[in-house]
Amino acid sequence: MPRWDRETTPPSPRPSHPLVSLSLKFPESGRRTPKAVLRLLEPLAAPASPLLWGLRVPSRVSEPPRDFHEAQGPRKAAAGSPEDDDRKVRRREKNRVAAQRSRKKQTQKADKLHEEYECLEQENTVLRREIGKLTEELKHLSEALKEHEKMCPLLCPMNFVPLPRPDPVAGCLPR
Repeated sequence: MPRWDRETTPPSPRPSHPLVSLSLKFPESGRRTPKAVLRLLEPLAAPASPLLWGLRVPSRVSEPPRDFHEAQGPRKAAAGSPEDDDRKVRRREKNRVAAQRSRKKQTQKADKLHEEYECLEQENTVLRREIGKLTEELKHLSEALKEHEKMCPLLCPMNFVPLPRPDPVAGCLPR
C-alpha cells in the first residue's frame, strides 16, 4: 500500500500548497514520483487568484494514523474488575432488551398504520361507488324533471303554454 512522505520541491514563484510537496513512495520498489510530475501538479494546488494567496494553509500535513485504535488515545487496562464486567454485561443485556422492545413497538405501530390505511382505502372505495350511484340518480332525476316541466305549468310558469282546456264547469255538469 502506498505511503505518503515529505519531499522538497524546487522553489516556486507562487506560494505552494503543502500537498504539492508530498510524493508517493512505493515500499516494494523504493521509487518516488518524479519531480517533473510534481512540478506539473504544483500550479493546480496553488491558489488561482492573488486574492486567495493570503489565505493560511496548514504548514504541516500530518500522516494519517496507521491503526484506528492509535488515534483513539491510550488504552485502559486490559481487564477491569469482575464487578465492572458484571455491570457491563447487565447494561448490555438491558440495552438489548430495550432495543427489542423498541423494535417491537415500532413494528406494531407500522402494522397499525397499515391496517388503518387498508380500512381507509376500503371506505374510500365504498364512498366512490356511492358517489357514482348518486351521480347516476341525479342524472335520471334531472331528466325526469325536464320531462315533467314540459307538461306541468305549475312549477315553471315560463314554460306555460296555454293549452285549450275543457271548461271545468262543463265537465261537472251531467250530459
